[in-house]
Amino acid sequence: MAVFETSRALSEGARSNPTNMWTRLFGAVLAWNDRRLTRRALSTLTTRELQDIGLTSADINAL
Repeated sequence: MAVFETSRALSEGARSNPTNMWTRLFGAVLAWNDRRLTRRALSTLTTRELQDIGLTSADINAL
């Protein structure tokens, strides 16, 4: 299974500037998509494979 880097941090200026709505919106969409892709990848694993990484099928929906 491949490893994907899914952490994306906004710059300090983008977080402290309340007028930069588009940057925050884009970041939220990226975070949502990262969670969606993670759930999709984990849902293809068998119960045994999930146990190997310390997860259950119920944990996938909690992501």
